[in-house]
Amino acid sequence: MKEIATKIEARFCELGVKVQPDEIETRLDQLINKFKVPPEEARRNVINYFLKVHNIPRTEFFEKRETPQVKTSEIKEDGKWVTVRGKIVQLWESNQESIAQAGLLGDESGTIKFTKWTKAGLPSVEEGKSYLFKNVITSEWQGQFNIKLNKTSEIIPLKEDIEVGSTPVEFSGAIVDVQSGSGLIKRCPECNRALVKGACGEHGKVEGIYDLRIKAVLDDGEKVQDILLNREITEALIGITLDKAKEMATEALDQAVVLDFIKNRLVGRYFMVSGAKLDRFILVETIKQDVRPIDEDIKRLLATPVAQEA
Repeated sequence: MKEIATKIEARFCELGVKVQPDEIETRLDQLINKFKVPPEEARRNVINYFLKVHNIPRTEFFEKRETPQVKTSEIKEDGKWVTVRGKIVQLWESNQESIAQAGLLGDESGTIKFTKWTKAGLPSVEEGKSYLFKNVITSEWQGQFNIKLNKTSEIIPLKEDIEVGSTPVEFSGAIVDVQSGSGLIKRCPECNRALVKGACGEHGKVEGIYDLRIKAVLDDGEKVQDILLNREITEALIGITLDKAKEMATEALDQAVVLDFIKNRLVGRYFMVSGAKLDRFILVETIKQDVRPIDEDIKRLLATPVAQEA
């Protein structure tokens, strides 16, 4: 909080306004520790308060500035304004109205999480496309760095296809849960985001495009690992195609029949996977069944009424 308060005080000083650091810290402390507001949101709240008190336009405080272009792997400090050139690797579903889009973007050096605030009014980004993200701010949460896009940020589409670098990892364990959002799903034709109850978080009610995927949890007896399988890997693993999955859902008048089929084929069996580690997921590139007896810890976990989603 002291570091955030110092930066806020310094910026107001640049504008010729004296703001007491202890007052800034007190407001941050109440928001972060008492009301459990995320640090970045608390920072914006405090800044907006003093802008109103001193009648300073937001555009003057958050002036456009030339920021250094960095690679995702070089982001190691909180609260820095930077420019990042990257490709949208994955978009996540969000139930928070304050978040317009969130997901992973990557460049040659790796990947990083991004969040685009609704109030920023910025254009939408699409999975698989590359952009120049100008004037974004870095943030840190539980040791992981990410970037935030706000009203001062810019999103510039790029024609080039940026290659995303990653270090493949391997993990072996029993599949103890196939999570909701697996099986036969529909995606938004505009941004490729998975639909929730027939609606896209960005584009509202749309005519979705069918897809097949698996979000599962592997447990090796000591730790758990989330894995994500795309359509091609899913089809090869469970032995049915997307068309067959649609046929099954049509006959049963219920898409959940595909999810049940997947659970029956996978839960309780051991697998070895390899792929890129992106945030909490391994994006599976190869998966092989590992035949061995299920240990007692895994048996107890599978015996619980509902496996907890990681």
